[in-house]
Amino acid sequence: MPDETRPDETRPDETRPDQTLPDRTRPGVTILVATRDRAPELRRSLAHHDAPVIVADNASADGTAAAAEEAGATVLRLPRNRGAAARTVAAERASTRYVAFADDDSWWAPGSLDRAVEILDSHPRTALLAARVLVGAEERLEPVSEQMARSPLGRPDGLPGPAVLGFLACSVIVRREAFLGVGGFSDVLHFGGEEELLALDLAAAGWGLAYVPELVVHHHPSEAGRDPAARRRREARNRLLTAWLRRPLPAVARAAASALGSRDGRAGLADAART
Repeated sequence: MPDETRPDETRPDETRPDQTLPDRTRPGVTILVATRDRAPELRRSLAHHDAPVIVADNASADGTAAAAEEAGATVLRLPRNRGAAARTVAAERASTRYVAFADDDSWWAPGSLDRAVEILDSHPRTALLAARVLVGAEERLEPVSEQMARSPLGRPDGLPGPAVLGFLACSVIVRREAFLGVGGFSDVLHFGGEEELLALDLAAAGWGLAYVPELVVHHHPSEAGRDPAARRRREARNRLLTAWLRRPLPAVARAAASALGSRDGRAGLADAART
């Protein structure tokens, strides 16, 4: 397993931090999308965004990058699949105080980003806000949103909502400086439960993270290329790696014991051991 105390990946030369992009329409926030081979979904979702968008294309082969450019997004064509770390590359290129994440099949509800900027401006020790997620045309409440609303961490003074140490990446807005200050999303985890490591690192750096249900994100999950078993395997792997990197050994042991209880968990444990 890796011996890592803080994610510290080398970024491609074409995305050096000094190559920042002008923010032409909204002074506070840029939307960042990491994607790969999802051109149809991306075309649909980009039509809903009402802030500048940077798309980090993870070496797509289906015209995704061209579709994003046609829709008016700034596109970073990465030479290899960086997974969730592509969002970090995009954040380095942004010039706004805040960056909001979206998937290629999600978008922020009108007015939510403006409100999020207001909340963050008035809560200087809060780095991240997690929005309420509504799924599909029927707008079902995402179970993770229900869990965040019942967070056992309570609502400490100075936070605009319940404190959280987990979230869905497509539903958060974060201070760019704080996000980059802790290394962003790690290359080690790729996709699938990559949020926990970032949450732990932000909290360890003294930042607050809060669930704010008045902020809304719409998520219309695409079935293209989805493999539920592979997803469970990646999530099990990443829970173990996150525990190994940031938690005491008893927590690592508990995560490993939990993984042994299912076929996908055992496969994830094997993947983690090979990392």
